[in-house]
Amino acid sequence: MNVRLENLMLKHRNREPGQPVRLALELVEPGDLDSCQQPERVTKQLPPGITSRMLYQDIIRIAWPAFMEFILTQVVSMVDMMMVGQLGPWAIAAVGFTNQPKFLLMTMFMAMNVGATALIARYKGEGNQLKANTVLRQALLLTFVLSAVSSIIGFVFAEPMVRFMGAADEQTLAGGTIYLKIQMVGFVVLALTSTITAALRGIGDSRTAMMYNLTANVVNVIFNYMLIYGHFGFPRMEVAGASIATVIGQCVAFVLAILSVLKGNRYLSISLKDDFRPKWDIMKSIFNIGMPAVVEQLVMRAGMIAYSITVASLGTVAFATHNVCMNIQSMSFMNGQAFGVSATSLMGQSLGRRRPDMAQAYSRYTRRMGMIVSLVLAAIFILFGEEIVKLYTDDKTVIKEGANILKFVAIMQPFQSSQLILSGALRGAGDTRAIAWIIFITVLLVRPGLAMFTIHVLKWGLIGAWIALMADQFLRSLLVLLRFNSGKWKTIKI
Repeated sequence: MNVRLENLMLKHRNREPGQPVRLALELVEPGDLDSCQQPERVTKQLPPGITSRMLYQDIIRIAWPAFMEFILTQVVSMVDMMMVGQLGPWAIAAVGFTNQPKFLLMTMFMAMNVGATALIARYKGEGNQLKANTVLRQALLLTFVLSAVSSIIGFVFAEPMVRFMGAADEQTLAGGTIYLKIQMVGFVVLALTSTITAALRGIGDSRTAMMYNLTANVVNVIFNYMLIYGHFGFPRMEVAGASIATVIGQCVAFVLAILSVLKGNRYLSISLKDDFRPKWDIMKSIFNIGMPAVVEQLVMRAGMIAYSITVASLGTVAFATHNVCMNIQSMSFMNGQAFGVSATSLMGQSLGRRRPDMAQAYSRYTRRMGMIVSLVLAAIFILFGEEIVKLYTDDKTVIKEGANILKFVAIMQPFQSSQLILSGALRGAGDTRAIAWIIFITVLLVRPGLAMFTIHVLKWGLIGAWIALMADQFLRSLLVLLRFNSGKWKTIKI
């Protein structure tokens, strides 16, 4: 190791408590890659001057606020479902019927957020703050337009969408319709907040998003209690009250998110005096990365809708059980998604500094950490599955079958974690086309196709649907791993 690297590492270890932590990749320069004479050493060994401790510190610094945010956000989602569940299986089903239509309407702006995150991470790595802030403004403009159009469509066609998802009886249809319409009222606010969050994660700032989203979640739970059941003088609004509480929480998050980027002393900042007119070169870059993600999301939603409709054909109680288990499984996503945020940000910044060796190292260590957490989650689902389902409902049928399904969720954990983290790394590199193809194969073809076969032909019921989901996760994990190991992401230009 040369003297410059030794001195930089010493400064990194001995910095004052108040000083900001530097990324490990900032301790090395692109030219240092020349010291690795053989390409194999770049993938199998740490880059010169870098230690495992440095990599773990960088990963955890970004992942832990995202992890806390995702976990506590999902806890609120679970509490929502538990509160709604006290109204009966029909209410759980009503809310469940709105999930896929809402996610479908979010497709465009969420996909553009993928492009914004990758670009901002890349410009952060290059040290180009002006370009990073320009991307933020253009992403906000895109999100505003796309989410406004989507919200109008969702509001107007709320009832047909819920009916299409399989709501048969009038009570479930009415509850799902009003829930979705209220969600559409706050759709633009939700979308703009998500874009600011994506931008902050691009520069590795997951702490700010954690703070405003956690505040919003607390507000959501408080209004849930008041509006679902009619406490403290508020009217009892049941399912509609749950939706209103969610929108109120989203508005709080939006105000705090905007305030966080209006501060002029931050790396990402905007002003009302800034130029928000379209800049087509930036738009083109966002679209180049985002459009494959649009295809990915559309394919995923189509597959999920087909899968959900197939499960709904089993009846209200089975569909309620399915939604409870999906809600619990969503908690386990937080592991892979949080470390995926680290992988996306560090991958983009590493490639921005022309350090594919650092990108490789960060991705490998991030996957390793996610795998450890996934094994802990698997043990929890196996040992305490029945107790977890009981939190949602006292229906004995739902509890018994739900506990059995959580065993499938436990088996999926390591594969699910791996594919979420490596997918995040590939997105950070701008390799969104490969992810779109993988989603097409697994979510659109394998999951719904196998679910239809196991339910309608083999008559395996809800268990058959979850076998299909497990097959999807196994295959997706394998394909994402093969794509990452191919190394093609190292040469993508964005």
